[in-house]
Amino acid sequence: MSPEDAIVYLETDLPEVVAHAFCGGTAVVFSRTSPGKETPNEDAAALVPYAEATGILLVADGVGGLRGGSQASSTTAYELCAALEQGFTRKDALRNAILDGIESADREVRTLGIGAGTTLALVEVDGGSIRPYHVGDSQILLLSQRGRQKLLTIPHSPIGYAEQSGLLDEAQAILHEDRHIVSNLVGMEDMTIEIGARTELSPRDTLLIATDGLFDNLKKEEIIEALRTGELVEATAALVARCLERMGTQGGSRPGKLDDLTVITYRVGASNGESEGSAARVAKRESQ
Repeated sequence: MSPEDAIVYLETDLPEVVAHAFCGGTAVVFSRTSPGKETPNEDAAALVPYAEATGILLVADGVGGLRGGSQASSTTAYELCAALEQGFTRKDALRNAILDGIESADREVRTLGIGAGTTLALVEVDGGSIRPYHVGDSQILLLSQRGRQKLLTIPHSPIGYAEQSGLLDEAQAILHEDRHIVSNLVGMEDMTIEIGARTELSPRDTLLIATDGLFDNLKKEEIIEALRTGELVEATAALVARCLERMGTQGGSRPGKLDDLTVITYRVGASNGESEGSAARVAKRESQ
């Protein structure tokens, strides 16, 4: 496997979750336009192998209105795929190829000249360990089999930082009127990349990468409860169903925000009956 075998989801409306064999495990993907929305899904997702048991998983949530957000997230996915192809040819370390790709994406999104940007949540998978990279408020969560939180990225937003510092609790943060404000995006002149520590994956650990369409609608305990038991495909499908149901019941004391929704889950060695699937509108990369 090499970056040429990447699978990229752009402007996608999947009817159900789709499972793919990836880096010695299983990755499950879901991406759908916000209910009732007439413009395309502004999220993108990609599974990009780099070498044996090595690759990246990413989601990007475009902002900018009309097709601007879709262009920003698509450009970011393409630039990362291209950077990994170049790095693979040069035999670069995967980390270097990732950083080259994010920086290239930032330049290209700014070059669009339409004021668009995109979040990026990316996980490097390397022989049973992971390293997170993120820009914006799409988040990365790693859970043990018993539901213990091993990793959770902090959103690059005023509300994310306020919750982290204890100024707001989760219930206040998820309902806050300024939750939509993001302070760091691919496409911003002063974009910064937050890189986390390498973390070893244990059997049955579950990795989640998702746009704010998930985290704005479900509290962390609800996400953990959905993912900590059962096979990965079924657990991911249950998580997605719960989120979409919540989007349809806006108002009151519970969160309920209409938004595009993109989720990737991953377990190393999670092959128990989970086979690679094909999705409607999976976009293979085209040369630029």
